[in-house]
Order: sequence, then C-alpha cells, then structure tokens
Amino acid sequence: MSVEAGDKAPEFEVEGVDGPIRSADFAGKPYVVYFYPKDDTSGCTKEAQDFTALAADFAQLGLTVLGISKDSVASHRKFIAKYGLSIPLGSDPEGAVIERFGSWVEKSMYGRQYMGIDRSTFLIDKDGKVARVWRKVKTNGHGAEVLKAAQSL
Repeated sequence: MSVEAGDKAPEFEVEGVDGPIRSADFAGKPYVVYFYPKDDTSGCTKEAQDFTALAADFAQLGLTVLGISKDSVASHRKFIAKYGLSIPLGSDPEGAVIERFGSWVEKSMYGRQYMGIDRSTFLIDKDGKVARVWRKVKTNGHGAEVLKAAQSL
C-alpha cells in the first residue's frame, strides 16, 4: 500500500514518550508525519534536529511535526535528551503504521536486498488529506522544504 497526495491520511496510534499519539489528536488541524530508520544515526539525527529548529515556525502555522520509527519509547527518550529535540517521536515497533503509509519498502545495500523504512514525509491538511509526499528523503534542507510547502496550505 502506498499513500499519495490527495489520499485520506491513514489513521494511526503510536506510543510517544508522554503516552499515546493518535491521528485523531490532529483532527481539524494540519500536521506533518515523517518516518525515519533509526534513532541516533547521522541522517536521522540531522532530520530531527532540523525539524526541531523549525518547530516554532511550524507551530505558527498550527502544525505539529511527528517523527515515527520502530525504535522503542526508551530509545526515543534517550535520543530526545541527547540532542534536545522538541518534536514528538512515536514508537511503532511492529511497523503497522509505517506499512499503512507505504514506508516499509525493499531496500538494497551492497547488493543485499532487505526490508526497511523509507525515509519519507507526509504533509496532512486540516481535512485529513495528504497534501504532499516526500519519499527517499535527503535530509539536507528537507525541513525547510516541508515548511515552505506547509505555508501554502
């Protein structure tokens, strides 16, 4: 299953460091959900730091940015504390939400095929529709690109 612009965003519930985070929590409000492979790795750290640096700008637009990975809540707590992250992170250890958004994909490294998380971002409008999708994200400048797209909602 793959989620594209114009689709209704999948409903979800993940465990955050302060309790459950549900898609219903964002009803009537735009939000950003992004999927990333692993806490405390270089690309994932850069992406989380960029979204944290822009969190106030997103908040001015009435948007929350939520990061989701398969890492545990304990791992998220350490990651948040180590880098002073201010965006919420959700734990999806079974990968159900990741799959619902079409972000669990076949990858290849050094000729080896395996399943993993596609670094991807979804901008959801206030009506719960996917306004924009980014797949195979390169972290440099990505937060600013998402913010610019969010400004046009």
